[in-house]
Amino acid sequence: MNNFVVKGKIVDILQREIYSGSVHIKEGKIEKIVPEDVEEKNYIMPGFTDSHVHIESSMLTPQNFGWLTVSHGTVAVVTDPHEIANVMGKKGINFMMDNGKKSPLKLFFTVPSCVPATPFDVSGDLVTSADVKKMLETGKFVGLSEMMNVPGVLFKDSEVLAKLQSAKDCGVPVDGHAPGLSGDALLKYIKSGITNDHECSDLKEAEEKLSAGMKIIIREGSAARNYEALKPLIKTSSDEVMFCTDDSHPDDIIHLGHIDKIVRRAVADGYDLFDVMKIACINPVKYYNLKVGTLQKGDPADFIVVKDLHDFKVQQNYINGIKVFDASFPEKRECSVADSTVCINKFNHNRIVASELKKEVNKCTTVISLTDGELLTAPYEYHPEKPLKNMESDIKNDILKIVYINRYRNGKPQVSFIKGFNLKKGAIASSVSHDSHNILSVGCSDKDITKAVNRLIEEKGGLTVSIEGKTHALPLPVGGIMSDKKGEEVAARYSELCDYVRQMGCSLRAPFMTLSFMSLVVIPEIKIGEKGLFSYSKFNWLK
Repeated sequence: MNNFVVKGKIVDILQREIYSGSVHIKEGKIEKIVPEDVEEKNYIMPGFTDSHVHIESSMLTPQNFGWLTVSHGTVAVVTDPHEIANVMGKKGINFMMDNGKKSPLKLFFTVPSCVPATPFDVSGDLVTSADVKKMLETGKFVGLSEMMNVPGVLFKDSEVLAKLQSAKDCGVPVDGHAPGLSGDALLKYIKSGITNDHECSDLKEAEEKLSAGMKIIIREGSAARNYEALKPLIKTSSDEVMFCTDDSHPDDIIHLGHIDKIVRRAVADGYDLFDVMKIACINPVKYYNLKVGTLQKGDPADFIVVKDLHDFKVQQNYINGIKVFDASFPEKRECSVADSTVCINKFNHNRIVASELKKEVNKCTTVISLTDGELLTAPYEYHPEKPLKNMESDIKNDILKIVYINRYRNGKPQVSFIKGFNLKKGAIASSVSHDSHNILSVGCSDKDITKAVNRLIEEKGGLTVSIEGKTHALPLPVGGIMSDKKGEEVAARYSELCDYVRQMGCSLRAPFMTLSFMSLVVIPEIKIGEKGLFSYSKFNWLK
């Protein structure tokens, strides 16, 4: 391994100081840091760590996700392979870890805790408490992934308790997933051993969880964007806060950034530079006990060189002393995926016909109402002008049909209505739908929905658009949720589909990402699933 020296302005986050000097790297580690006058004006600082991300939601394999994010200064991510596990179980988790070895990033995996997410979900496989125990005991995982089965924790479900006990026995943290939980229920949830949460959408909720002993992860992804609401915590609780993206599409990563976009925004908002960088670079490393360098003597040589401390434009990225990105001479990206990878999939539903989508409406119908930039939804009571044996849509009032289809087996589609997409024509469909990744479609007519769904079935997974008699697709052959193409190719095709959706009238910032959460029943309040509409507060199906 090459020994070398990098010179510039050293950003020591731990000591909260910046000085001119040189970083000496030997055999992948920092041998010494020497304060001295140097001509170089660039800043040398620890790289960024994403404290919670589902790589699958980028629609990229771990290998290709890594090549896309290193250019934004990311050196490590804590990733939950929950999505592929819901499709392929342990086989899917093993695929992510094996493919991740080809990534330039340091990938740290947590064991999925809820596969399927709840007893109400039907996924392609399951991960039992025995599976969790075996995986954690290998020492290859840094934590137990988000415990979204809140009722299972509160009512002491035996499987849930066994998973939590395995995490305790192995000495790893347990990630939380408790949107809106408060009071005695929150304290009981925390007492079970769950010590962080990334689902806070308002400051009051976050402050209550902090006061109860939780760490708060501020999320800024493609669909869920909570930075604006939670940013005061940067000043008041910098030791107890981390940053994450959770779910990001490749076009957002390319054009907006990764963790660097949150850092850039926080510094522009006037927050203390060292507080912001501690949250982005240090806190996740300490919390998860990661083998990631923080620019100290003896550390792994994981650091970045940036032009300034405002835009944080990355000049070089070093991981274990290897230059994985250089803005002047970008490294060649190896993004080929073996043919066998494409076989990592389960997609068994036959084509549908429009008559299966009929939905009768009477005097009052409960509709899913969404808000752009939020995962939370609310019930909306829709009153049609007259009863209809089959309503396709009420475009004037933005009431569109939403369809859920189990892709793992043939069965009857579940049909309801949604408000917030503002489509004026056509339909979209996706097999990226949290957490079980069944088929979801929203559209203005049964004909267009049928076309979008059937194209998706033909592709064995992906994103599709049906508009003016034509269908357009982004195939996702890896598990029906990831592409085997490099990030730039996926981003370009995804942008094309989003352009079509905007032409159809949709004003959502991330229409496909938003759609993907409409079957996630563990997020309040109303979602669609295996038996129709589901109420989070009742934690049961609506009749």
